[in-house]
Amino acid sequence: MRRNRSTKIVATIGPATSDKEKLLELITTGVDIFRLNFSHGAHADHQKRFEAIRWAEKKSGRLVAIMADLQGPKLRVGTFANGPIELKNGQKFRLDMDKTPGDIKRVCLPHPEIFKALEKDTDLLLDDGKIRLRVKKFGADFAETEVIVGGKLSERKGVNVPQVALPISALTKKDREDLRFALDLGVDYIALSFVQRPEDVAEARKLIAGRAAIIVKVEKPQAVDCLDRLIEVTDAVMVARGDLGVEMATEDVPGIQKRIVRGCRRLGKPVIVATQMLESMITSPTPTRAEASDVATAVFDGADCVMLSAETASGQFPMEAVAIMNRIIEKVERDPLHRQIMDAEHPATEQTESDAMTTAASNVAHTIGAAALVTYTTSGSTAWRAARQRPMVPVLGLTTSLVTARRLALGWGIHPIAAKDVDDFEHMVESAVNHAKNSGLAKKHDRIVITAGVPFGTLGATNILRIARVG
Repeated sequence: MRRNRSTKIVATIGPATSDKEKLLELITTGVDIFRLNFSHGAHADHQKRFEAIRWAEKKSGRLVAIMADLQGPKLRVGTFANGPIELKNGQKFRLDMDKTPGDIKRVCLPHPEIFKALEKDTDLLLDDGKIRLRVKKFGADFAETEVIVGGKLSERKGVNVPQVALPISALTKKDREDLRFALDLGVDYIALSFVQRPEDVAEARKLIAGRAAIIVKVEKPQAVDCLDRLIEVTDAVMVARGDLGVEMATEDVPGIQKRIVRGCRRLGKPVIVATQMLESMITSPTPTRAEASDVATAVFDGADCVMLSAETASGQFPMEAVAIMNRIIEKVERDPLHRQIMDAEHPATEQTESDAMTTAASNVAHTIGAAALVTYTTSGSTAWRAARQRPMVPVLGLTTSLVTARRLALGWGIHPIAAKDVDDFEHMVESAVNHAKNSGLAKKHDRIVITAGVPFGTLGATNILRIARVG
């Protein structure tokens, strides 16, 4: 099943799309990666969805990746004795560890790590930033605050502390249980929430032990502060604009999005732009013009993937959302300006044989008008390098590893195939030609460009470039 685009689509699975026939339709319509949101649903629900996705994958004949998105720490206020309260600008309001139901003067905040990290005039954001409190006095188990922006506050609303690096692991007890379950299922990617520092990624990588690749969700200002180091230590990045927009000024988010996408492309790591992309399609069969422009901007920036959340998880028009996102991407990628931007922002070629060979292959494919660029890869690194160049032709990623092939579904322009092993050069060329033809990427008399490493199966040894004609 050939895609007529290079940017991939991530769809979140939920009550609206759990049926296996609907999942098959989603793949046919354009979904490349499925997201299981572990903030909602029991393990039994996720297992059923995982099995249904694999059934749909087999039926469709196109490999798809599955991402387990961990919830991360959720900081919340406690309960209120008499229902929601109304906070007024300028009033005093106390947060403490007392579990007694709150009132107009105070409420429980059962997170000692927050009190330990506070400083005078630290701002606390409640209910997704709708309410802003400023700390005036604090101790080990309390904070006296002034209401800067008031409003209605009900129980168990979330708390954000944007100016402070909290001494909290990105993995809670629930996350560790979810992580073990997701790895046993066999997911391809683990998305980490609440990442503040590279050490959070190192902790997760030790637990994952190579059983899945890691996606860092950039949703904290502290993550933005060490962005380059985070990109280096992770396998992929998600621009989680919802939480990022709560903790940072709204006007800062677009620039940060572009900085993250550019940084990922420079280092050859796939990047997903997420949150509210087609939000109105939760209840409407068509998006707003602004939403269409938002998706287009991410594609023009060179993002590997764009993501749908509630639109496909619980929305009324999941298929329509995928279909319109697919059409927007196709339209943008046909625009001459898109190719100009991709060519103008090529990352520098690294001084290695593999990178030099992959860059040359992209240039040769363009020069001769090849139908596809075929990469033989064991770990996936050759295909990732090819995608980093944003070539004008599709990248056919051939690998003997089904795990590697599914992970490659995240990459810009990569059509992944789990292929049989090859044992000599002639067999390699024949296999590349057949797969390019059978996948619909090339037809008779077309030329393809092939890269591989000899000896075959050697990691990071891309040292051959070959032009072949499809018979």
